[in-house]
Amino acid sequence: MKRSLFLFLFLISLTLSSQEKIPFSNMDVFELEWAQNPQISPDGALIVYQRRGMDIMTDRRQSRLWLMNSDGSNHSKLTTIDRNESNPKWSPDGTRIAYTSTTDKGSEIFVYWLKTAKTARLTQLDTSPSSLSWSPDGKSIAFTMKVSAAPITMVKAPKKPKGAKWAKHPRVTTRLKYEADGSGYIAPGFRHLFIVSAEGGTARQISKGNFNYNSPYWSKDGASIFFSSNLNENWEYETRNSEIYKLQISNGKTTALTNRKGPDNGLTVSPNGKYIAYLGYDDKVQTYQVNKIYLMNVDGSNKRAIKTNLDRGKSNLTWSADSKGLFFQYDHHGNTKIGYTSLSGKTALVANNLGGTAIGRPYGGGSYSVSKAGKIAFTHTTPYHPSEVAIVQKGDKKETIVSRLNNDLLDYRNLGAVEELWYTSTIDGNKIQGWIVKPPNFDASKKYPLLVENHGGPISNYGDRFSPEIQLLAAAGYVVFYPNPRGSTSYGEKFGNLLFNNYPGNDYDDVMDGVDAVIGKGYINPQELYVTGGSAGGIMTAWMIGKNNRFKAAAVVKPVMNWISKTLVADNYFYYADYRYPGQPWENFENYWKFSPLSLVGNIQTPTLVMVGTADMRTPLSEAKQLYGALKIRKIETALVEIPGSYHNISNRPSQLITKIDHILAWFEKHKRN
Repeated sequence: MKRSLFLFLFLISLTLSSQEKIPFSNMDVFELEWAQNPQISPDGALIVYQRRGMDIMTDRRQSRLWLMNSDGSNHSKLTTIDRNESNPKWSPDGTRIAYTSTTDKGSEIFVYWLKTAKTARLTQLDTSPSSLSWSPDGKSIAFTMKVSAAPITMVKAPKKPKGAKWAKHPRVTTRLKYEADGSGYIAPGFRHLFIVSAEGGTARQISKGNFNYNSPYWSKDGASIFFSSNLNENWEYETRNSEIYKLQISNGKTTALTNRKGPDNGLTVSPNGKYIAYLGYDDKVQTYQVNKIYLMNVDGSNKRAIKTNLDRGKSNLTWSADSKGLFFQYDHHGNTKIGYTSLSGKTALVANNLGGTAIGRPYGGGSYSVSKAGKIAFTHTTPYHPSEVAIVQKGDKKETIVSRLNNDLLDYRNLGAVEELWYTSTIDGNKIQGWIVKPPNFDASKKYPLLVENHGGPISNYGDRFSPEIQLLAAAGYVVFYPNPRGSTSYGEKFGNLLFNNYPGNDYDDVMDGVDAVIGKGYINPQELYVTGGSAGGIMTAWMIGKNNRFKAAAVVKPVMNWISKTLVADNYFYYADYRYPGQPWENFENYWKFSPLSLVGNIQTPTLVMVGTADMRTPLSEAKQLYGALKIRKIETALVEIPGSYHNISNRPSQLITKIDHILAWFEKHKRN
């Protein structure tokens, strides 16, 4: 009897526990936290990382540095300062941490002493520093910083009367890149290399000329700085080209160590001081090109590729302490991983599930660092939590999560279950990957509406990573499908390059094949199909409703509608000119128009919401307005939602992420009732 009573009470407790879990909701976005940039100490005992979160009062993302033992114990804030902190870097002996922090006048470099728990500000800079790098002896810190230049003036304005309030002077530019999405107009100037004493003092500029210098890396003897840049006279137009250089600190003499058409970057110097490893490729002028790992002696001799036989884009190189191999980061089938290669090219998997720092849609990302003994700290994610700090030992493969930033929230939320889906392309038999996210409390005997979410890029990928946007869509009762059609990364170079001079093209067929595969599961109402996507996903959404009328409603977010008008207005087109379509718009007008979704607008019958940020420079406001205007003229039901002040990252602020999803759902719910 007692056993039966115990079992009954146990089952009741399980039921109550289950009932306590509620679906993820829009205000939960403000409660999310995630780990970023975990830096493990040289001896592997400690980890400092950026603890990111949302500030509900300022509606901004914030970053504070936290410190813990590598097993997760003694977890505490690094400093008592309540400002944004980032870019932590351990000193070579592990006794100090350099980092940047905001001040009343920008960002500065600070140092924290482990032994005394004291912090000191090292600099008084004109602009914000980045890319901190300790010298081997720990006495200096190299960094990059923008040096301002005088603005161009074409005329001398007449003298205005005392007290007069005239309009501002015109802004004149002659640069190819003069604005950037996310920051707006770029003030004149160039990013240079600086060195400052680790005990504070005046920062000294060591580079010169009208060039941008990137990511300094010290030689073992501390006499030189290696960096990646393009110091050619025509650098402004060589957008894919960069070289590895050596700069002698004593006299500023700069020597190019590489010389080829294509990028050479992401360098790191071996602990024994003999080699430089770096990333790059020979530029073939195609849509997608995979980074390879290269090796050379520190004097630039004996260049060779490490033949890993891994057809995936690689990033974030880190040497092993014995200088016999390299760790690297890569995406494989929508999952970001850490790999290791010997100098002869023998590769091994070290860790899975890197990422969870995008906080929006399920994109890749994340980072890691390695101790001298091969203990690795990295950002770990699954579809059910943003990035946490995790530990893995090279050769062990046992991944241990050591932070619990979201347990207080997500342990009490009923999230939509995420499952991988593979299906076959009807175009060429390629295997295509996607994910299905089911609503909380999913019942396979019922019929659900299907919502397709197309990823941006298009040279990018979605994966099995946490996404508040996807979870909000699922919580509203939709089965959400997000695919990786051709052109997506993480399959290899050939698959990613299938979009060259064919975008949008058969990627449309890949998405629709996926829609049919999900319908074939038996729990979808084929009369209740909805589609959305942002950026390249917005392009695909507009293309889909121009090609068929199967969807009850669509939400086209920050699209390109007209490649001819977009190319010369957007902030980044010059970067991929010739890499997507042969020739320029005035040379190949018909081709650019053929791939413009606006060419299909006469076919659209689907009620369509159009959304864009008013400050978007990547897919300018005028692109979204072309779709809206065309649909209004054709009397197709439409609405234009403009997010005030938002750049291309329309979900950058928490409230913007919420309002984006709320508007999409409101539009779909309106047409679900029709």
